[in-house]
Amino acid sequence: MTKKHENKKKKLRPFSFDTSYTQSRELSWLQFNRRVLEEAEDQAVPLFERLKFVSIFTSNLDEFFMIRVGSLTDIAAVTKEDLPDNKCGWTAAEQLEHIFDVCGPLLKRRDKVYAHLEESLAAMGVERLHRKDLTAAEKRFVDRWYRTSAKPILSPQVVDQHHPFPHLPSGQLHILVRLHFEDRSLLGLLPIPASLPRFLRLPGDGLRYILVEDILIGKVSSLFTGFRVQSKAIIKVTRNADISPDDEAFEMDVDFRQRMKKLLKKRTRLAPVRLEYHGKLPSQVLHQLCVRLGLDLDQVYNCEAPLNMEYVYGLEGMLPPAPGLKYEPWTPQPCPMLENDAPILPQVLEHDVLLHYPYESMNPFLHLIREAASDPQTVSIKITIYRVARKSKLIGYLCDAAENGKDVTVLVELRARFDEQNNIEWAERLEESGCKVIYGIEDLKVHSKLCLITRTIDQGVQYITQIGTGNYNEKTATLYTDLSFITANPVIGEDATDFFTHMALGAAPETSAKLLVAPHIFKPAVLSLIDEEICKAQAGAPSRIVMKLNSLTDRDVIDRLADASCAGVPIDLIVRGICCLTPGLKGKTENIRIRSIVGRFLEHSRILSFGVGDEERIFIGSADLMTRNTEKRVEVACPVTDPACVDRLHEILDLCLRDNVKARIHDKHGELERPKRADGEPPVDCQFALMQHALADEES
Repeated sequence: MTKKHENKKKKLRPFSFDTSYTQSRELSWLQFNRRVLEEAEDQAVPLFERLKFVSIFTSNLDEFFMIRVGSLTDIAAVTKEDLPDNKCGWTAAEQLEHIFDVCGPLLKRRDKVYAHLEESLAAMGVERLHRKDLTAAEKRFVDRWYRTSAKPILSPQVVDQHHPFPHLPSGQLHILVRLHFEDRSLLGLLPIPASLPRFLRLPGDGLRYILVEDILIGKVSSLFTGFRVQSKAIIKVTRNADISPDDEAFEMDVDFRQRMKKLLKKRTRLAPVRLEYHGKLPSQVLHQLCVRLGLDLDQVYNCEAPLNMEYVYGLEGMLPPAPGLKYEPWTPQPCPMLENDAPILPQVLEHDVLLHYPYESMNPFLHLIREAASDPQTVSIKITIYRVARKSKLIGYLCDAAENGKDVTVLVELRARFDEQNNIEWAERLEESGCKVIYGIEDLKVHSKLCLITRTIDQGVQYITQIGTGNYNEKTATLYTDLSFITANPVIGEDATDFFTHMALGAAPETSAKLLVAPHIFKPAVLSLIDEEICKAQAGAPSRIVMKLNSLTDRDVIDRLADASCAGVPIDLIVRGICCLTPGLKGKTENIRIRSIVGRFLEHSRILSFGVGDEERIFIGSADLMTRNTEKRVEVACPVTDPACVDRLHEILDLCLRDNVKARIHDKHGELERPKRADGEPPVDCQFALMQHALADEES
């Protein structure tokens, strides 16, 4: 948080809540995305990977505007009495003002990083060109492609009294031109069809390419025949995408899947929240555009980098074999807790197993489902699906199980943002194969990662339960750090059975023996566990709290952690993204230390540890400590007691807390600082260390 924002915060009216040790959720997220941009600036990161971080930064910001800015814009527009946020004390309108203040300089910094990377990559044979840079032969190649592949599907439009200003879909690139005809000036628009490739690779050595929008902007004069082009720019509108099926009115006979299909169509037409442009946009044209879109000038950003950076991933398979461009390839290793050449099912019946992605492969879990699908003693498989890969082996195994006569129940969360269409399609495929598909609870998004295999044996019923921190997605399991805990504990199995029974009846469990299920059980349990550490500290007994999370925003949890700090409980928080708690404030949060880690893999695992030694209780689960997770979603956390699994969790936490390469430390001003490394102290990169450990385990 800048001093400018601190000063604004101090001038606010008094509140019923203390904002001295909390900060804005939105500015904290922007700070996290700035940290992503730092990876693009880091010379120790391979060049092309740095370009990917620029792309990640850009797509992150797109989603931030679609969801968070969209939501705040709605609140500011419709709320008569706009109540202040309980972490920063700002109203929705004030939060938007701060967001726009930060985003302009942040995008300028992105543009500068991008320009530097383009220059460095060109020196290594990866060169993005503009038309003026092309050789005569390359121009002929591009022109031929344009005539045969692009021009036939282009639809230029003039905006006048007979041709009203068209709808601009969110995220689609358009070329906007100012045209002159006789004594009139008017606008022309050329949508860039989504069916066109993002770039055209040029023939020859190395990787030389030109973006399609750069080709088309050079052709607009020929498309608007009879007009003189006075200016031209590439534009992109970002629209609000923060919609919920629970906020909409639908006919009673429309099922939930049909409701979501209607909402997906509606999303493309919601109100604009941002305009970006690249090129020349005269002030008169910009004003005209803002009026038509209903935007203020502080929602407009002039960018030097391409407006859509997704093309970067299309380059990856074309890179020349030059050193220093990419990370060394990483293959997830076998889990050392399993004999990987032997069947998985009998092994997990003998002992608990903890898989750690992407250091270890997801295959043992997939093989477990495949084995259960044909296991004569397996009678049912139940699982929650939030996000899965577009080509999912898991879905295939579940369909096989149903076709083999198993009772397969799949809870598909159709409201997984931006994966709605994918989940609708998988739900239809599962139903066609004989699986029972349910959609959870109307008012609560089901974000839990829970799978239950039920078997019948001579002694009765046998359960195998899997609880995860991440999605059942084979692709992201190679990119995100996540945990997958598999146990035959009968009590956990009974809790999981009760969970799925409640889900089928449209309600979340309110009691359980082992599993902490949100919204009714998880948060009270976390607060109670913090209270126990407070009591220990007050009694002079050893106490400690360590949490690894993606985000921390829940005001009740934040206040209880501050209470624990005041009681003398040592608290270490590893929070990758949003963190609304400010550490290190004397008399309030002085015993709290917070760090964030951004590296090659997306830190996604959630671990909660309370206590020390034999009294420690440690959990993994799907929930962050955000109000949306603790109160508005169905989440599942599970205690881990097996000594070998607990040791593995301690190793992860210890390495994260010792990381002095990719970690950043939150200071009492809300800023992120690099860890200070003592003379002679070796560098510790927790992700690199865990990769080395996984390789060593495989070799041994």
